[in-house]
Amino acid sequence: MNFRYTAVAAGVLSALSQSVFATDELPPIEVTADQLAPAMTPVDPHAVAPLRESSDFLRDITGVSGSRKGGHGTDPSIRGLTETRLNILLDGAYVHGGCPSRMDPPTSYAPLNTYEQVTVIHGMQTLEYGSGGPGGTILFERVTDRFTDDEGARGSVEAGYRGNSDSWEIGADVAAGNAGGFARFIGTTGSADNYEDGSGQEVRSSYDERSGTVILGYTPDDEQRLEVSFERQETEDILFPGLGMDSPYANNTTARLKYVSDSQLGAFSDLKVELYRSEVDHLMDNYTLRTPPAMGMSLTAPSTSDTTGGRVVAGMGSDAGQWKFGVDLQMNERDAERNTSMGVLQSVIWPGADIQQMGVFAELTHELSKDNRVIGGLRYDHVKASADQNLVNTDPAAAGTSADTPANLYNSLYGAVADDVTENNIGGLLRFEHDLANGAGTVYAGISRTVRTADATERFIAAWSGMAPMVRVGNPDIDPEKHHQVEVGTQLRGERWNASMSAYVNKVDDYILRDRNASRNQVYRNIDATLIGGEANYTRQWNANWSSTFGLAYVHADNDTDNRPIAQTPPLEGSISLDYQAGNLDAGARVRGAARQARVDLDSSSGVAGDGLDAQKTPSWAVLDLYGRYHVNDAVSIDVGMDNVFDRTYAQHMNLEDGDGNTVQVNEPGRTAWIKASVLF
Repeated sequence: MNFRYTAVAAGVLSALSQSVFATDELPPIEVTADQLAPAMTPVDPHAVAPLRESSDFLRDITGVSGSRKGGHGTDPSIRGLTETRLNILLDGAYVHGGCPSRMDPPTSYAPLNTYEQVTVIHGMQTLEYGSGGPGGTILFERVTDRFTDDEGARGSVEAGYRGNSDSWEIGADVAAGNAGGFARFIGTTGSADNYEDGSGQEVRSSYDERSGTVILGYTPDDEQRLEVSFERQETEDILFPGLGMDSPYANNTTARLKYVSDSQLGAFSDLKVELYRSEVDHLMDNYTLRTPPAMGMSLTAPSTSDTTGGRVVAGMGSDAGQWKFGVDLQMNERDAERNTSMGVLQSVIWPGADIQQMGVFAELTHELSKDNRVIGGLRYDHVKASADQNLVNTDPAAAGTSADTPANLYNSLYGAVADDVTENNIGGLLRFEHDLANGAGTVYAGISRTVRTADATERFIAAWSGMAPMVRVGNPDIDPEKHHQVEVGTQLRGERWNASMSAYVNKVDDYILRDRNASRNQVYRNIDATLIGGEANYTRQWNANWSSTFGLAYVHADNDTDNRPIAQTPPLEGSISLDYQAGNLDAGARVRGAARQARVDLDSSSGVAGDGLDAQKTPSWAVLDLYGRYHVNDAVSIDVGMDNVFDRTYAQHMNLEDGDGNTVQVNEPGRTAWIKASVLF
């Protein structure tokens, strides 16, 4: 790893630890750590620089990578797995984007400053959050503390500015109520211009966004809560350097109903009920926000993605241990078509793709002894996938040729028809945990099986461009993925430090690979795959004022069927920081970096050199960030910072190709100064 700045930072830490931090006897400093399940990372979204999209921020967490497409729409990856291999819940709701190329992944509809907590679960640690999710789970959560009768109102206002892209944002969060209930409003608005990379090249990345959320809560006591919420998120004029299209708008409306009880209800010790409805409207085109292409090539692609679902989870104590039972339902329907600017149908992209998943699970935590326990569980999922046959068999005359109908594309590439598909998938987990003596930590080992069904794009996309080989077609006969993971790890605690480490092997049967066939069409097929990796985090409290953190993650992904790497796998990544806290001042410096990624898929199975789904072998990189917070008083704080202090030109490996000819991949922003002010009341 050519971490130039990492080496400098490590040297500084070493010198400081031997000089500034050195004393004859340090007073005991307790490093506290929540008793978390293995491989879970809670983070505070309000301790983040302004105008960082959720997934851009998540890439700072050890073991989380992502694919930048511009300024909006970064797609997260955990343990080398992305898209629907992750379960992403926005305050309990699944939100599936409206773009087959994932201009709008779920995280793009989650403004950070509207949530109290984000939790990243690495790998398969619980069966609670729905079908699939072998890479992990990301939970965006809103928490409204119960009011007292004499409290009245509470709230906050945040405003921020980011220099590189001349961007700004402002948000307000106001709630009022008493012990019996509350009403809460959260509103945000902001605008981002194009940013410049480290070489001064402008990257198309501007957008405007706004959101509003209303939450009504009924809190009759400390153990029960009923909430109804309505949320609207609107993003407009979103520019992308690649993908061939921009997005004039991407909007989401979500309604939720929640009931939580921590009291005894008959045989159950606790109960959680969540219902939700999400509706996404998305538009892509190649002429509204950029120079129109040649005559006859102007295209527009409106799409919708509607998701309805819910879950009921209940806990119950027994002689065998603590049980958790649950049932959940998720129904997603997607429609998308591509038309010429004159309104002539060119391609049916999602022909009324409908995927319904109903699951039930049971988990048991059984105490073997004071320091030893076993967590085990089983999950069953019933899946139904179908497409609107009226759209699959679109009248050829409507588009001018029979070649672009979904039915003909499925038949010509796979010899398949888009019949209704039913799956019965069984997964489970078994983990052993041992607590070390004197509270020194926990060690664990676990195995799991996770089955992930194909999403609407992998199964039903039928994107025909009017010329070969520019075709991307889903496989109606694709089999679900079966992930079999073995993981070992530990969480350790000392007087002035804590550490966590994990290592895993994931053997995947029927991994769904996006590939190019011999005719260079983009297709989906099942392969066998192996992913091996690990994560490590270490935090050290040097004295009452100074602390450091270090994180490292790596994943090695192989296509065992074709004996080649799997595309879009992050390299070895790491970070190291030095933080100072005293009185009203918090300040720090952090180095982020990645090793060179030479394990790439550049040729694919088409046999054509450079035809793979990786853009290139990505050079190593490292950048230095500075940040600080000054607490003016208990209610007012000011954050300032600078990202990429040395103005490095770099791209993270998973970043998409830049279609403007400036770089092979979309470059990250260059030197960026920022400021944020927060007021509580």
